Amino acid sequence: MTLPESLFQDLRYGARMLSGNLGFTAVAVLALALGIGVNTAVVTAYKAMIVRPLEARDPGRMVNLALIHQSS
Repeated sequence: MTLPESLFQDLRYGARMLSGNLGFTAVAVLALALGIGVNTAVVTAYKAMIVRPLEARDPGRMVNLALIHQSS
């Protein structure tokens, strides 16, 4: 048996098993969709907020100033 035949047979078997238990299939598909959606949102937010390039003429010469308030 060749690889494409074996793969096709395995896919048919998997589809037959999933169609027999529709509740499990629905929960599995929803869990995968939710996981993929959350992962996409987190990566997009990370790239937009953290990895974005600095909008400056010479970003290598920029400094970060902060005020520190010390109570006595």
